[in-house]
Amino acid sequence: MALPQATLVTVEEDYAGQRLDNFLIRQLKGVPKTHVYRIIRSGEVRVNKGRAHADTRVEAGDIVRLPPVRTSERAEQKAQAMAEEVARHGASSTVGGYAPSREFPILFEDDFLLAIDKPAGVAVHGGSGVSFGVIEQLRMARPDADFLELVHRLDRETSGILLIAKRRMALKLLQEQFRERETDKVYLALVGGNWPASQRVIDKGLHKYLLPNGERRVKIVPNDHPDAMRSVTLVKVKAQIAANPLASGMPFTLLEVTIKTGRTHQIRVHLADAGHPIAGDDKYGDFELNKALQRSSDGATSLKRMFLHAWSLKFNHPKTRKAIQLQAALPQELQQFLPSRGPEPLL
Repeated sequence: MALPQATLVTVEEDYAGQRLDNFLIRQLKGVPKTHVYRIIRSGEVRVNKGRAHADTRVEAGDIVRLPPVRTSERAEQKAQAMAEEVARHGASSTVGGYAPSREFPILFEDDFLLAIDKPAGVAVHGGSGVSFGVIEQLRMARPDADFLELVHRLDRETSGILLIAKRRMALKLLQEQFRERETDKVYLALVGGNWPASQRVIDKGLHKYLLPNGERRVKIVPNDHPDAMRSVTLVKVKAQIAANPLASGMPFTLLEVTIKTGRTHQIRVHLADAGHPIAGDDKYGDFELNKALQRSSDGATSLKRMFLHAWSLKFNHPKTRKAIQLQAALPQELQQFLPSRGPEPLL
């Protein structure tokens, strides 16, 4: 069934601060997510008469134009079947050969927020060919939860700390901390070569673009470029790693990376532009090196994913305002790639 004409929807207070794509998915029930993203990219969706992006945050009082769309009865039936399956068999049930519900390792939880340790290879939300991300799986696993929304994002290939708000108030206050750069977020990244200890600040503009196949990419542009997004990355050498036999004797550097601006692919692009791409990065990395690191030989441990991990996060609790410091241990598949110092691991 198609809406006969475009409709205008006013954003209510309860949805203020939500991403446009998530707002539309809730408004256009039964419409495939791929179509939701298509109408956003095409400009058919307007916010206050202007074009908007999937990650645009809507505010209370915004007027959102919804174009005529055709709902999918099959999608509605599938969603209903999933809900009934979970109700019958519990949150661990599978539908169509995959698990729509899933819990993740919890680092912190109370009535206001949830902090999880996201594994690599899992998108934070559905869309762009991904049926279920972290947030959808959590909602299915917690059917009684009234509110679960992502506070921020991590790349699909990145592991580590991810915050989810359990109340609207918490979402708005936590996102405000991220926007105002009041959080301290530190990543661990392994890069090829010896990173110069004197290079501590990268301040280079970034610009998002699409490949011919529709994939998103980011590139460096001058800071005075009209489309430049100011991007600042702080880098600290944590350890110099001796030559790796899988990489023809190339040394590596383990870095602590702090981002002062949360741009898409910021760390990956900044480090690659500096001549030290992240090991295992399949978008901006050294592809020949990545292939070499995936092979196991001479007793060396292979690396089969990107070595980027959201390691530490400090923020103020949205209710008590007390400082919270979280840390997610380096996953075993990354830890085992690092050398040991005697009986102890490097981290």
